[in-house]
Amino acid sequence: MMQNVHLAPETDEDDLYSGYNDYNPTYDTEELENDTAFQQAVRTSHGRRPPSKTSLASSMGRPMTGAIQDGVTRPMTAVRAAGFTKAALRGSAFDPLGQSRGPAPPLEAKNEDSPEEKIRQLEKKVNELVEESCIANSCGDLKLALEKAKEAGRKERILVRQREQVTTPENINLDLTYSVLFNLASQYSANEMYAEALNTYQVIVKNKMFSNAGRLKVNMGNIYLKQRNYSKAIKFYRMALDQIPSVHKEMRIKIMQNIGVTFIKTGQYSDAINSFEHIMSMAPSLKAGFNLILSYFAVGDQDKMKKAFQKLIAVPLEVDEDDKYISPTDDPHTNLVIEAIKNDHLRQMERERKAMAEKYIMTAAKLIAPVIETSFAVGYDWCVEVVKASQYVELANDLEINKAITYLRQKDFNQAVETLKMFEKKDSRVKSAAATNLSFLYYLENEFAQASSYADLAVNSDRYNPSALTNKGNTVFANGDYEKAAEFYKEALRNDSSCTEALYNIGLTYKRLNRLDEALDCFLKLHAILRNSAQVLYQIANIYELMEDPNQAIEWLMQLISVVPTDSRALSKLGELYDNEGDKSQAFQYYYESYRYFPSNIEVIEWLGAYYIDTQFCEKAIQYFERASLIQPTQVKWQLMVASCFRRSGNYQKALDTYKDIHRKFPENVECLRFLVRLCTDIGLKEVQEYATKLKRLEKMKEIREQRIKSGRDGSGGSRSRREGSTGSDSGQNCSASSRGERLSARLRALPGTNEPYESSSNKEIDVSYVDPLGPQIERPKTAAKKRIDEDDFADEELGDDLLPE
Repeated sequence: MMQNVHLAPETDEDDLYSGYNDYNPTYDTEELENDTAFQQAVRTSHGRRPPSKTSLASSMGRPMTGAIQDGVTRPMTAVRAAGFTKAALRGSAFDPLGQSRGPAPPLEAKNEDSPEEKIRQLEKKVNELVEESCIANSCGDLKLALEKAKEAGRKERILVRQREQVTTPENINLDLTYSVLFNLASQYSANEMYAEALNTYQVIVKNKMFSNAGRLKVNMGNIYLKQRNYSKAIKFYRMALDQIPSVHKEMRIKIMQNIGVTFIKTGQYSDAINSFEHIMSMAPSLKAGFNLILSYFAVGDQDKMKKAFQKLIAVPLEVDEDDKYISPTDDPHTNLVIEAIKNDHLRQMERERKAMAEKYIMTAAKLIAPVIETSFAVGYDWCVEVVKASQYVELANDLEINKAITYLRQKDFNQAVETLKMFEKKDSRVKSAAATNLSFLYYLENEFAQASSYADLAVNSDRYNPSALTNKGNTVFANGDYEKAAEFYKEALRNDSSCTEALYNIGLTYKRLNRLDEALDCFLKLHAILRNSAQVLYQIANIYELMEDPNQAIEWLMQLISVVPTDSRALSKLGELYDNEGDKSQAFQYYYESYRYFPSNIEVIEWLGAYYIDTQFCEKAIQYFERASLIQPTQVKWQLMVASCFRRSGNYQKALDTYKDIHRKFPENVECLRFLVRLCTDIGLKEVQEYATKLKRLEKMKEIREQRIKSGRDGSGGSRSRREGSTGSDSGQNCSASSRGERLSARLRALPGTNEPYESSSNKEIDVSYVDPLGPQIERPKTAAKKRIDEDDFADEELGDDLLPE
């Protein structure tokens, strides 16, 4: 068996790898410097002569790598990467890094005077100007953006001329020209220079070298739409639509949206319906669906309105559910990620999209509910059912509350209350909103007990509802507990610092408590939030007046009339302040303006009449006293002043006729008879005896009446005390009225010559029951009703009754 086995010898002369580790000392680079033959070969031409194959083979202790020896190929080795190439075998020096070639030659100096370099620099400058123009536009500096765009246009024209001189016209940079012209047209449009913008767009559109320039006709159509040139706008929109390929579906849909809006503005609702129906069939959107409802509403198609509303509800919102923002586990890493994305830009965009969708749906429901059925209540019920079956199920409660608001607008308070009471068994948020509105309703009807009850219910349902806390504070304010009311207002502010009603009511509360400095701080803070609120401006001026600082009061009233220049009460208050300061000319100016806007204010009429009498222009005072006599025909005082003005101006006949007319209306007026007696005596009329007899009889009757009153006062002390008590109570109730009457007649009694019988007036005061229909009402705290369909969150409050100055 072992006879066929051949053992390998210990030394095999035919070993393929024998001598592999042997190398020629010639390749020992460390000894090259000491090798005289090698150095001599480097210095002479001997090293550059190609070596012979025999000498090379003999000098090596083994065959070349890859060579064939005795029919067997030697294995290849990676020696080339180390710098060993065929050139080295031919006698060249070993220089793998190319160090023998020396340093690289220096860069050529840039020739800035060359035409190519000038063109390059000018092109760079044009690009920089276009960029600066765009940045200025984004920052809101439209004027600077237009200047940069114009400068870029000038530079670009110089660049084109220089390029034509150096190169052929085919090498002109069309992209740069297009960007410069497009930016210039955009800046013209932003600055409302529409004619220049249209001319620039025409330059781009008519140039056949600009590819895809036809779509800029959309911009031209937008400009015509802003100019209300609707026919041209539609024309350019359609031209742009024809030049945009069908693959650009989104752009085509947007252009059709513009066409539909333009048709609505022109009243062509059937054409608008065709456009929006096509959009809803191709790419449904919220805006197109809402505009389609508006178009059907304009033509009065009830069935199509319902279908369009259902299409609007079915538009995909493309917003993920809120579940992804809730951590399913207690993993810290997952919780950190969720916290990071809870309010990022994507989440904010989702909220804005959802809020916009809710706004469109609520507005559409409010619009169509009164017309799609026999009554608005049935229409609202249909809308509620459709919404409940959609992804916007939470809007159903908002629609129900909006239904109650509609009842309020129709003065149907009972139905509004019944609708709101349906929410008492709903969840806490809806219950709090409904109870807040009920509290608001009962407060307006002065049923403070019911208002307080529902305010408590709203607060208990949602302790952090600022509207509920504000209404609760209002009910406490109405009962006179101002300190407690202030606490509720403060709590409402702590829950929502933007609750302006609560801040306003705190100021009113401090004003009632005579804490004027704190009240002033509240209204100044409110003024920083509501810059042009007439109520806030008046309250600040009124507090300065109470603090006896008339200059500041005048300054704030001046701001008030800049906001409401036709407010007669503010103008008369300014006149009063200037009058108290002794500036009669300024006082006359503002009193006259107040009279011009509201010619029925007795105080203003009296002041103007007294002013003209005081300045010796009695003829001008007549018209004011005549108007006062028309407003208060039962007051003889104004007619006597008219007659007195005629007498002062020297028109005695007119004065006599006026006195006779007064005597016919008021035959028992003693003062009128005295005037008649004196005038008839001066003129020499025969009626003097008749008037004198009537005067004596009336004076005698007056004396008898006074004696009876005097004798009655000297009677029993009990009856006198009873009468005095009743009189005191009456005077206490009418103290404000009598004091106002005294102020009204004080100016007339202070006029020159009042001691003469012609100017004497009756002891009867002016009728203070007259109420200025445009004037202020008694201060009441602001109420907090709920916002309606055009708001995102119906749990927010809205301003209540406007508070008018005191």
